[in-house]
Amino acid sequence: MKASTFADLSLLFVALIWGATFVVVQNAISFLEPLAFNAVRFSIAAILLGLWLVIFERHQLQKVDKRLLLSGIMLGFWLFIGYAFQTFGLLYTTSSKAGFITGLSVILVPLLMIGILKQRPGMNSIAGVSAATTGLYLLTMSDVSGLNIGDAFVLICAAGFALHIVFTGKFSSSYPTLLLTAVQISTVAALSAVSSVLFEDWQRVFQPEVIFSADVMVALLVTSILATALAFFIQTNFQKHTTATRVALIFAMEPVFAAITAYFWADERLTYSALAGCALIFAGMIFAELPSGKFESFVRKIFPKKEADFKA
Repeated sequence: MKASTFADLSLLFVALIWGATFVVVQNAISFLEPLAFNAVRFSIAAILLGLWLVIFERHQLQKVDKRLLLSGIMLGFWLFIGYAFQTFGLLYTTSSKAGFITGLSVILVPLLMIGILKQRPGMNSIAGVSAATTGLYLLTMSDVSGLNIGDAFVLICAAGFALHIVFTGKFSSSYPTLLLTAVQISTVAALSAVSSVLFEDWQRVFQPEVIFSADVMVALLVTSILATALAFFIQTNFQKHTTATRVALIFAMEPVFAAITAYFWADERLTYSALAGCALIFAGMIFAELPSGKFESFVRKIFPKKEADFKA
């Protein structure tokens, strides 16, 4: 199996984890403030990564320098922006609109790659992004009410997640994976804790009937170990073997997995529109995996008079 194929499958597993834990997180934040939940979740993950680093990978500590710390802090900052502004946005907009706007990172990533990394997406990536965006709309947009301030907050969230993907691709091959992951996760934990103190009733975290409730404890254990420590370690480790646009398309599968999980666990029914959306998102991911040369030849046979210079 090629390294790029194994990387894509590993990142698809990350999307599966995030989608499958969505219902668990939703239940937990009905008891605990969202930013406080993220502060505890990322703190536990940071502690676990730190212990693994000290016990099993202590030699990596010799590679800590200013550039690594700044790179990890930058990744953590953009990741925090994504989580924080999604939380703020949900106070003013619907979850369906928030899901669609968050998914727009699939469009923002190739645009940011052009502006920041000077990399142009190939024709197959463009087709994949178009299909996935249409699928996200069909899957998530159950209402079409007017835009509001919450939508603007969620758009900032999408930009944060997109920038995190782009810069992970830039930094992941330059530094040890475990070190870089630990720094960014610790950054999110610290920023989430400060934000919770400023904007939330963070004292509830220390109420035993809240923090030790079954829903919160299960959510914290599952998300801190699987959806945070493991998931971001996998992303940081394997994104070096693929492109940022393909990562964005793979992560667009998260709402598909969330919808499937909700169907089995929460007895939520999928409409025909949602099913079509799931199919289009999956098709978009498949488009990105097709060999670019064959895809371009196929398109040029259909549109022989249109010539374009696309880079793979």
